[in-house]
Amino acid sequence: MYIETVPNRGSPPAILLRESYRDGKSVRKRTLLNLTHWPAEHVEGLRGILKGGVVLPPGDEPFAIERSLPHGHVAAVLGVTRAVGLDTIIEPKRPKSAREPDRASHRLGDLVMAMIVSRIIAPASKLATAKALDPETAASSLGVELGLGDVREDELYAGLDWLLERQGAIETALAKRHLKGGTLVLYDVSSSYVEGRCCPLAKRGYSRDGKKGKLQIVYGLLCAADGCPVAIEVFEGNTADPATLADQVAKLKRRFAIDHVVLVGDRGMITQARIDEDLRPAGLDWITALRAPALQGLVGGGYLQMSLFDERDMAAVTSPDFPGERLIVCRNKDLARERARKREDLIAATERDLARIAASVARKRRPLRGAAEIGMAVGAVLDKHKMAKHFDLTISDDRFAFARKSGEIAQEAALDGLYAVRTSLPEETLADEAAVKAYKSLAMVERAFRCLKTVDLHVRPIHHWLGDRVRAHVFLCMLAYYVEWHMRARLAPMLYDDDDKAAAEALRESPVAKAQRSPAALAKSATGRTADGAPVHSFQTLLADLATLARNTVVTAGAPNRPFTILTRPTPIQQKAFDLLGFPISCTQ
Repeated sequence: MYIETVPNRGSPPAILLRESYRDGKSVRKRTLLNLTHWPAEHVEGLRGILKGGVVLPPGDEPFAIERSLPHGHVAAVLGVTRAVGLDTIIEPKRPKSAREPDRASHRLGDLVMAMIVSRIIAPASKLATAKALDPETAASSLGVELGLGDVREDELYAGLDWLLERQGAIETALAKRHLKGGTLVLYDVSSSYVEGRCCPLAKRGYSRDGKKGKLQIVYGLLCAADGCPVAIEVFEGNTADPATLADQVAKLKRRFAIDHVVLVGDRGMITQARIDEDLRPAGLDWITALRAPALQGLVGGGYLQMSLFDERDMAAVTSPDFPGERLIVCRNKDLARERARKREDLIAATERDLARIAASVARKRRPLRGAAEIGMAVGAVLDKHKMAKHFDLTISDDRFAFARKSGEIAQEAALDGLYAVRTSLPEETLADEAAVKAYKSLAMVERAFRCLKTVDLHVRPIHHWLGDRVRAHVFLCMLAYYVEWHMRARLAPMLYDDDDKAAAEALRESPVAKAQRSPAALAKSATGRTADGAPVHSFQTLLADLATLARNTVVTAGAPNRPFTILTRPTPIQQKAFDLLGFPISCTQ
């Protein structure tokens, strides 16, 4: 049976219910019912039934959403992870002849992928991550997309152990992709505090987190010249920065097998001892900076004339104390003014507090007495402002006096805004301006540490007790930053990040001057809108926006046992994000 609309001269078309039947060798049709006077909705309802539809009782819904899970941020992060090939680096594809695999290994690889994505979209403990991946308590579509099924916390720990065994191979693959012979390699060190007292790597040391009295670990991060992370290594918490350098030299030369490397590190990392004992014997070049005493030696020895900076901010000099090296001395006038202001403010604050102590010693009623008592009070002030080197102190049982060291203060002020980049590379290989830019590019490693520690990935607090688990946790966070680094590069037009670096560099008068932001970046910051009028996001707010794109499991009244999956329609912002990422929005069925 079927419904047919038949033209009718001078009247509205007739709507007829008909059926076809065979009469011998002919196919004929006959009218069963005239539906012309039926309401249109009734006609359409009957048409749907004839096509296999189902009539619902009054009050029943034609379909129901069984479950809705946040999906857009999962699709974005997981898609970039696969687009940059990190999944195949973590678990290389086997040839067809060797594919009977090890299902346990394949599951561990999926769990590692899940932990990397989770670290970006919702960093949490392994217990909380396991709950977020489990189907019953899922916080997103990640577990479903990877087909993980039930997830236990001990499986995630097994995944960490599995990942640590592959760290060397993964880092070598990343180095092969991002580091070439003669390339610059950025290296810096940071630390993070550890909860508990059981981890053998946790020691007391200089805390960059400001957590005095806390045990900590130290880790060193190797990045390519563009700031892309390549390798990370964890050390005991009391390891000095220079002591981490020998392992990185061995890693670059032996494991990565790079012919020629230029290592860029700060002045506290690449010391003269490390150059003599590690870098020169290995045949590595370096770019670093002089420490303050060495800089004072240049001025005091007459190798550096301050008149050189009357009309410029950069000058190349040589010194017999640094044979075979170039010294590019820079003077930043804005930095000089800021340091002078800060020093004067701290000295003035110290004088005010010391004057109070002097008044308490000199007063007639209940004066402060005893050299030890006076010294403790003075020590607290000096420890607060860190200005002890600028004062002469006289302390006795009944007397206290202080005075500025005017000569030393003037000597330090002469070096305000002054720093010297040192490199073993000849000028024909790397010009002075390029050497200064290379040293300043260490700021990209600092940016990586901010993302790892506070802004996005939250490597801390660290609750693991076993040393290898701590190493695996830190390495996992580095891989998550690797994915985030690529996402930020692609999504830069939608973020507050500067996506026109060429224009920004053109505004910069000199490598010594402060880095500038491009007009497009300044406009985004000022208006909160992109060039096409869309709202500007931070990385985290964009992920939160993408998370509102949901993965819905739907059942219909006619087929309640055959659920299907449908995504909510993306907003223009969500669609633009996926267009920039370079792949369509999708989900597993």
